[in-house]
Amino acid sequence: MIGNLRRKGRAAVSSSAASPASMAPMDFTRESIEVELSAYAEDCLVFGFVLMDADRLTDYLNQRDLYELCDVLVVATRDGSSTEARTLTVERGELLAVRASGPRGNVNLRGRTRHYPVALQMGPYTIRGHLHGLPGSDPIAQLRLRPPMVALTESWIEYQCEDEAHRGRVGTIIVNREAIDWIQYSADDDVRVPHLPAEPRPDPRAKDLTGHIWTRRS
Repeated sequence: MIGNLRRKGRAAVSSSAASPASMAPMDFTRESIEVELSAYAEDCLVFGFVLMDADRLTDYLNQRDLYELCDVLVVATRDGSSTEARTLTVERGELLAVRASGPRGNVNLRGRTRHYPVALQMGPYTIRGHLHGLPGSDPIAQLRLRPPMVALTESWIEYQCEDEAHRGRVGTIIVNREAIDWIQYSADDDVRVPHLPAEPRPDPRAKDLTGHIWTRRS
């Protein structure tokens, strides 16, 4: 996937915009805000910014199949090499998970839920966190009835980068349920966030990104 994203990034440099037919229409009746996007793809990490016209990033991700990112940094997990692009169009299916950022939505619209500790695998990433569901329900069984992008809270992630194990706290992470290889309930102790560094959020607009791509575990 890293090669595909790089090709699209290079193509974006010579193209002023994506085809109008490929992008979901923006909601011009509400004010759009720029939100940071940090995502996990099959073999790379993607950092950039999106113009969001929804209450929450989860809603924005579920409302369209394509995302138009600007000021993008793509980092290969295999060797740490990076590619920058002014704009990049990414398909939802290319993103396994996205770290939550931006507004948290209207608190008055939230229903009463219970937090269920789960562990899941998607591609090279193992994620542990809490899946929300109605009390007494089976939220894993109900996953297939939910929109594609589903949030987990109090989460942490583990994967390989440059052939070394990496673990980091991510807080709320939005996972692509269509990309989940397996998911199971876990004990609270297994999901409880250990003493880990927070997963870095490199700023693609920064001049010097040295040391801010990830933190290795000794």
